[in-house]
Amino acid sequence: MKLVPQLALPVVLGGAGLAAGARAGGGDGADGGERGGGHGGEPAVRTGDPARVALDGRWWVRDDPKIIGTGHDWEKGGFGGNPQRIPFVPNARAITGKRGVRSHEGSVAWYRTTFRVPDDGTYALRFESVNHKAQVWIDGRPAGEHVGTYLPFEIDRELAAGREHTLVVRADWRGPEAMKAEGWHRAWFNFGGINREVTIRPVPDADVVAPTVRTRVQGEDARVEVSAAVRNVAGTSDPIELSGTLRRGDNDPIEVEFPPVTVPAGRSERVTATVTVEDADLWSPGSPTLYDLELRATDAGLPGWRGRVGLREIGRRGPTLLLNGRPIELRGASLHEDAWPRGDGLHPKDMDAIAASLEALGANATRAQHALNPALLERLDAAGILVWMGVGPVDAPGAWTSRGPRLEAQARERVRESVAQMQTHPSIFAWNLANEVAGQGHPAGQAPYIDAAARELHDRDPSRLVGLDVWGSHPPREDGPMYRHVDAIGWTNYLGWYEDPYATPSQLETLIRTKLGELRAVFPDRVLLVTEFGAEGSARTAADQPGGLEFQANLLRTHIRTYGSVPDLAGILVWNLRDFAVAPSFNGGSITEVVPDISLVPGLNEKGLYTPTGRPKPAARAVREEFARLEP
Repeated sequence: MKLVPQLALPVVLGGAGLAAGARAGGGDGADGGERGGGHGGEPAVRTGDPARVALDGRWWVRDDPKIIGTGHDWEKGGFGGNPQRIPFVPNARAITGKRGVRSHEGSVAWYRTTFRVPDDGTYALRFESVNHKAQVWIDGRPAGEHVGTYLPFEIDRELAAGREHTLVVRADWRGPEAMKAEGWHRAWFNFGGINREVTIRPVPDADVVAPTVRTRVQGEDARVEVSAAVRNVAGTSDPIELSGTLRRGDNDPIEVEFPPVTVPAGRSERVTATVTVEDADLWSPGSPTLYDLELRATDAGLPGWRGRVGLREIGRRGPTLLLNGRPIELRGASLHEDAWPRGDGLHPKDMDAIAASLEALGANATRAQHALNPALLERLDAAGILVWMGVGPVDAPGAWTSRGPRLEAQARERVRESVAQMQTHPSIFAWNLANEVAGQGHPAGQAPYIDAAARELHDRDPSRLVGLDVWGSHPPREDGPMYRHVDAIGWTNYLGWYEDPYATPSQLETLIRTKLGELRAVFPDRVLLVTEFGAEGSARTAADQPGGLEFQANLLRTHIRTYGSVPDLAGILVWNLRDFAVAPSFNGGSITEVVPDISLVPGLNEKGLYTPTGRPKPAARAVREEFARLEP
């Protein structure tokens, strides 16, 4: 049994394809056959090993609320269930009321499919995400385990050709409070199961691991540094040669030549090459040009890794955010991967809709609190949407449960794995280490984690900023040790909502300017963004009252107009793009203490510009119009 973490990515096929199991039928109602480009074994995630094949045919899924499966040998595949297509979240439809309460507490589900391989050999099964604990069996034998959603993992296995193999996965997402205590807090609903795609690939003799790309703009040219590790799977004593090409469209490829490297058996060594791209087509929101990068080890016939990368340089000059050496101001809306009725098990059409909604707003940026699906990042790359990307533990405002050496180490490893998975995506401009920290953070875990992780990120990936979200109602009053390696501060600002919901527009403008001025005085030389602002907008409440649809639209207009005249403000991100499911106990939060007659949908955060099904609210039009008025 061999469990390979995310760092053991992509590799070469070398010939025949793989056969995913039965591809007919299944699905969840009208969506059953929709694959949006992933049908027939083509992965939804294009970045990685081009030899990967998606196990996207029929899976059988059975709920196990009484936890009887292990005692009845379900790991051997002997259970019934309903046909579905992966990703599939079993509890995505029950999010409110008593059913929502039970659903949020979590359960267990079993997944089963079959597949064949063309040749005897070692194959890697890759899971992009399973919430929360995954146990995997192949042909009835234990193959591996994993903990933590939105973190990919691979399992290597020797497989024989000429027979049908059975893959069984047990997903356990019980106990959100226990997850939180172990550093896996979710800021929204406890969706469970296999929530991203599953693929399989043949493992080659020499593996290409965790590529990185860094660009430095030099006039009209781009100096591009490409780095990757090569893993000696076969145990050869000969040097391993890594080669690559960088190509724009049909232009001639630019050769990327790496030095040969001798790698001990079973180990990895990183190699780096630098090339100059003359008269480069740089990536930016207004012109999201992408180049095809291919990497191959030794004499492999097919690339071991393939992806589309953007040549762009992120930096700062004091408080000014720079893209390709020029100041840029960001505007957009944050997002959660939550699409009714699939929860966070997004299908390609859901990801298309997210990107299209951001473009419709006139957005050039977004924010996510967790590592996004690489297939969604590919869409944001192509759309020219910059991303403030959360890669560490998420916790409630001012809270921190990842305390003690073990959980602090887990938090840092989570950052490493997320960055390794996403580093080649040009849309990501900042790695955000925590959500809404208060003051100087919690000394027993949070503050040392942030300080250490920030220093490490500057060494590992100097092509991006290190960011940190601060809690607007408990901001830092001084630039303390936790912030010394942080480049960018994201401010959560709920003035006019949780604070002073009855303020007039002029009063609100004064409050915003005052608070922003205080924060700027603490961080005079850091990039400053407003990464969260907004209000609930529900049809249940009178339109012009706090929580109503017109109130939400007008509040956002006031915020955006105020920010538009604040100097040295690098970006503004509305919370949130869409309404999303949260714990069923949520009913607006502390707003009910100051607006007691407000009426909202329990279990739904209604701060979205769009409803859960993607229907625009009046706030969407307001934001689009106000963004259009801002200076380009």
